[in-house]
Amino acid sequence: MTEAVHAGISPAASDSSAPVAAENQTPSKLSLGGLAWALFEGARNPYVILVTIYVFMPYFSTVVVGDPVRGQAAVAAYAMYVGFIVAPTAPLLGASIDKLGRRKPWLFLCVAGMVPLIWALWWTRPDRSGLSVNAVIVIATVINVLFAYSEVLLNSLLVRAAGLKNVHKASGLALSLSNFLAVTALIFIMWAFALPGKVPWSFLPHAPLFGLDPAQHEPDRIVGPISALIFIIGAIPMFLFTPDADRSRVPVLHAFKDGVMQLWSMVKRLKDHRDAAIFLGSRMLYVDGMTAILFFAGVYAAGVMKWGALEMLAYGVSLSVFAVAGGFIGGALDHWLGPKRAVQIELLVTLVGIAGMLGMAPDRIFYFWAYDASAHPPLWNGPLFRTLPEALYIFIGFFNAIFITAQYASSRTLLTRLTPPDQTGVFFGLYALSGTVTLFLGSTLVHVATEVFHSQQIGFSMTALLLALGFIGLSFVRGGGREA
Repeated sequence: MTEAVHAGISPAASDSSAPVAAENQTPSKLSLGGLAWALFEGARNPYVILVTIYVFMPYFSTVVVGDPVRGQAAVAAYAMYVGFIVAPTAPLLGASIDKLGRRKPWLFLCVAGMVPLIWALWWTRPDRSGLSVNAVIVIATVINVLFAYSEVLLNSLLVRAAGLKNVHKASGLALSLSNFLAVTALIFIMWAFALPGKVPWSFLPHAPLFGLDPAQHEPDRIVGPISALIFIIGAIPMFLFTPDADRSRVPVLHAFKDGVMQLWSMVKRLKDHRDAAIFLGSRMLYVDGMTAILFFAGVYAAGVMKWGALEMLAYGVSLSVFAVAGGFIGGALDHWLGPKRAVQIELLVTLVGIAGMLGMAPDRIFYFWAYDASAHPPLWNGPLFRTLPEALYIFIGFFNAIFITAQYASSRTLLTRLTPPDQTGVFFGLYALSGTVTLFLGSTLVHVATEVFHSQQIGFSMTALLLALGFIGLSFVRGGGREA
């Protein structure tokens, strides 16, 4: 999911107007401003893992909505609304950012809007006596739109925060912090709220901490306040220590007008670069599919495999750990086969994984093999994932996590092989644009298919359609081999 939301990065992310002092920083040490920038980015992403993918939205779709199929349609609806808003506006914000001047006041507005709304998800009670289904959809839509805008604004501060020679360090640290904080939060929630009272392990509390009531699904709902707390604590240093851009005297409307002109100028560059244009068009399709897979992975697993909070937490921890390997595997495939073949293999493996997921259920293995859990001994004596269908589903998830992550890495490498070195900045602006212009497509297809066919499987299969179309498009791209 985060790649699609992060795709709000604009050509302004290069931020060529950054102070000379930042450009001349030595690469030996990351500044306090760079550390604060990375912490802000890392502290935003537990919301994606805890709320959007693995805990809250699966609870919302299966318990609050009350029916997994209608729940998946409801989650797809708000994702679709987010796409409709972000697709035209985030690239415009990014293209206009240099003219707007200072970023921190805009970022503060995003944080001030997101934090209370994320916290408010606590009041999504299972009996709907708190927030209604429609209220949650509206709140989630606003949060994710602000999330996308905060990404655009934050990336435009990267050079100022770390200096040109330390950009890679700040970016890598942000990714590491994102994974670390998200996995740590998942493990803490398992230890503090999900496992107590279910297994007799001595290192666990005897009951969920703070008196949370599992019958009221409070361990599912607490992830909203936890995510908000992590975000606000991680955001404060950025506002204190990261340098901001200079104040602009350009009127806001004039800045956005210039942004439209800059976007159009970028798009016109494509006419002389056939293979880059085909690649970016193909990527618009398959990145929407990848984003939808991440977005609906938790909702789909909770509905089809009948998993509760404990299973979803363990699923999230496992996949987050395996996803780390994706960057290394993507780099290795780029080196051995060239980035074009690497992306095609990564898409193909993910397609096979999706096909496998669609054929799994608690009583079915790969479409045709019936499975009766009562007729087979458990695979182990632990509290979760005790049956063969569950173990196979987890195994498929590992491959998807690895190769979806690898695809993001290889796609960036492929773009550098298809574009002139002196125009890399422009084409990475188009690359970011291609990640947002059809952001609504995957969620819309999932929403429509789920509603029409009343099936989570058919709805989720739309992600495979987008991957397949992107795979076909890549076959028309020339270049992208092992040699630069």
